[in-house]
Amino acid sequence: MAMLEVKNLSKSFGSTEVLKDISFTVEKGEVWAIIGPSGSGKSTLLRCINQLEKASGGEIKVCGKDMLIKNEKGKTVYAPPSVLRDIRLNIGLVFQNFNLFPHMNVLRNITEAPVRVLKRNRSEAEKTAMELLGKMGLSDKAKAYPCELSGGQQQRVSIARALALNPEMLFFDEPTSALDPELTGEILKVIKELAAEGMTMVIVTHEMGFARDVADHILFMEGGVIADEGTPEKLFGENASERTKQFLQRFKNN
Repeated sequence: MAMLEVKNLSKSFGSTEVLKDISFTVEKGEVWAIIGPSGSGKSTLLRCINQLEKASGGEIKVCGKDMLIKNEKGKTVYAPPSVLRDIRLNIGLVFQNFNLFPHMNVLRNITEAPVRVLKRNRSEAEKTAMELLGKMGLSDKAKAYPCELSGGQQQRVSIARALALNPEMLFFDEPTSALDPELTGEILKVIKELAAEGMTMVIVTHEMGFARDVADHILFMEGGVIADEGTPEKLFGENASERTKQFLQRFKNN
């Protein structure tokens, strides 16, 4: 079953075209990695899918629901607000800078959305939150505030917060870019565990080894287009395009 279908997606900021004719399909249980140089449109693509940016054209279907379609006149239109809300509740986005509420402790950061948005009983939401914190190795941090946590701990809390809404699909926007190399392994381990459990995920990352080891499929973006794509074996092997090889070689040299 297709969890995400993107067709001919475009996005412009004024006269600057940031995404150009992007098309791909993610099946249930797959892990996709999106790689490429800075400014290639990777984060903008995630933001369009997560309704944080308005697309300029194309079509998007998420978890079987039409989010962005072309009407009978060929104009790009969004689904009604009720459908967009349902789609938002089916997916989760983990940001690179954590985006935790600084005035709320860890437990409340995780339970606020289930209680306020999904109208769950607070005790039930707290039970789920504690189970997720246990999964993240943070059971003893429930009453701590974000400022009292390391970057790696804050990012694990943000992952727990996304999982608390029981999403069908998770998106990660460079989840380790704000972390010291020593803490990066903590987050990659959590994502690998989620992949092993069958969570459908799309991950924008600069961690090439991680993309190679975890992803089922990789998109290489450059200049707002998909410049190359395929399995890790293809993109990290001899069948990759010359541009992909150049990009990956530069990473090795760094």
